[in-house]
Amino acid sequence: MPSRTTPTQRQKRLGAEVRKLRVGAGMSAEYAAGLLGVDRGKISNFESGARAIAPDRLRTLAIHCECTDERYVEALVRLTEPAQGNWWHEYRGRVSPGLQDIAELEWHATRIQTIQTVHLPGLLQTEDYARSVFSSGLPPLSRLEVELRVAHRIGRQRVLTREQPVDYVGYVHEAALRMRFGGREATRTQLNALIEAGERDHITIRIVPVERGSFPGAGHALLYAEGVVPQLDTAQLDSAHGPDFMHTEPQLDKYRAHLAWMDEACLTPAVSRDVIHSIVRDL
Repeated sequence: MPSRTTPTQRQKRLGAEVRKLRVGAGMSAEYAAGLLGVDRGKISNFESGARAIAPDRLRTLAIHCECTDERYVEALVRLTEPAQGNWWHEYRGRVSPGLQDIAELEWHATRIQTIQTVHLPGLLQTEDYARSVFSSGLPPLSRLEVELRVAHRIGRQRVLTREQPVDYVGYVHEAALRMRFGGREATRTQLNALIEAGERDHITIRIVPVERGSFPGAGHALLYAEGVVPQLDTAQLDSAHGPDFMHTEPQLDKYRAHLAWMDEACLTPAVSRDVIHSIVRDL
């Protein structure tokens, strides 16, 4: 199988887990190559995500690394399965790889939590609101680029409307509710859509009131996607150069703590709904 020139984040994650298995067991790359019957260069390619590792080789490596967590190993095997027929493939080469990686991350998550401080959650944005967000960047995007990103963002929302939707919790700072992206009417429509979304059983919206003052991670939007097993959770933050994906245990522990703080500090879903209604009435 030829090497990949641009592995996806999901493929890179599998490679990182392969390396973690090997290094954690104190196994050299040369020994791993001999064990799996490949040359030394292929081990590097496996671990960078540039080349797919076969499930049987992955299981062999896990056994020799004395990994006894069968759920974790089987979750890794699932990562080796080629993606086929996923909706975001139609955007390949049309939007950035980072946006594609976010869509794939969300699609395979077992639960999604987000923290938003300026924008409302992308998974719940209306077209007009999303269009205003993408149109406000510098340097400005072309109209075609804006419309492609809007369509891609709306496509991501399928994870919440598919036959087996993912459970979603959105923590939103009150300040984000008052930002008028797209103007008064677009904001009113967006907030009503947020209220409607929160009435679905698998979607929870909770507001951080301004009275709470400072809070962890202020100024950063967070997407936390839970994997099939906790070891495969992923935290994603936006940056000026694109999305950053984090999955080391210290990083995951940090953002789990942020989410735990939000769970304690935010208003209940019912009170949050009342706050949104009051803001809509003031528009």
